[in-house]
Amino acid sequence: MFKGAIVAIVTPIKNGKFDKKSFKNLIEFQIKNKIEGILPCGCTGEPATLTTEEHKEVISYTVEIVNKRVPVIAGTGSNNTKEAIELTQFAEKVGADAALLITPYYNKPTPTGLYQHYKKVAESVSIPIILYNVPSRTGISILPETVAKLSEIKNIVGIKEASGSLDQVSKIISICPENFTVLSGDDSLTLPIMSVGGKGVVSVAANIVPYKISEMVNSALSGNWAEARKIHLELFPLFKILFIETNPIPVKASLSLMGMIYPEWRLPLTPPTEENLKKIKSLLKSMGILKK
Repeated sequence: MFKGAIVAIVTPIKNGKFDKKSFKNLIEFQIKNKIEGILPCGCTGEPATLTTEEHKEVISYTVEIVNKRVPVIAGTGSNNTKEAIELTQFAEKVGADAALLITPYYNKPTPTGLYQHYKKVAESVSIPIILYNVPSRTGISILPETVAKLSEIKNIVGIKEASGSLDQVSKIISICPENFTVLSGDDSLTLPIMSVGGKGVVSVAANIVPYKISEMVNSALSGNWAEARKIHLELFPLFKILFIETNPIPVKASLSLMGMIYPEWRLPLTPPTEENLKKIKSLLKSMGILKK
C-alpha cells in the first residue's frame, strides 16, 4: 500500500515557534521533486520536543498543505498507549492517510506489551498503521515474531525498519504476509533492504535531495539495480554526514545552509559544532547542492 520514497520531514522552528511558512515551502519543494509520501512528526521532526498541541498542529497543517497530492503518514507514536491512541485518532480525524508509531521508548515493554500496545492503537482507528522499529532511539527492538503476529491485524500494514540489521529485515519479510510492507528507516541501508524485498524508504536525506532518493528507490523497484547502485554510491557520503551528530541536527543545518529554514533546534538538541558544520558545508558544496 505504501512504497517508494517518503520523506521524514523536519519541523522548522523560528523564535521558539513552529515556522509554518518555511514548512509549507519544504512541502512544496518535496512534491515538486517527486517525493511519494510525507511523514511529519517522525524522529526527524523532533516530536519529543513538541507539545501535544504543537504535534497536532504539525500533522493537521501537513494534511492541509499536501491536500491529497501525496500520502501523509503522521508520526503518532508514544511510550504512553493512551497518548498514542489520542494522536492517532486525531491524525485520522484531520485526514492523514496512515500513522507511523515508534515502539514505546524508555519503559522497554515485553513482546506481549508491544503487541497489546499496537493492537489497542490499531483497534482505535480505521486508517493503516505502520510500525517503527529504531532500537538506537528507544532501547528496545521489536522481534520479527511479534511483527508477524501484529501483521495479522487488518490495518497494521507495514514496518519502518531502522534496526540496522539485514537479518532482522530478512526474517520479517520471510515470515510476514506478502502484502506486508517493509520500508527502510536508514538511508544508507535502503538499497540492501530493497534487495531482500523492501519496498522503499522513510528518508532523512530526502529533505535535501528528494528527487535523487525517489530516483534511486524507483530504479530498484523497477529492477534497474545498476542505476540504483550508482545513485546509492553517489549519495552515500550524504547519508553518512547527516548522522555526524544526532538526527535532525545535521539535516536542519543543511537546510539552513540551503536557505530553506531558520537554524533553530529545540533543547536539548543544539546546533552542530563549528567543525561539523564546516564538514557538512564542504560536502554539500562538493555535491553541487550549495554553490561554491
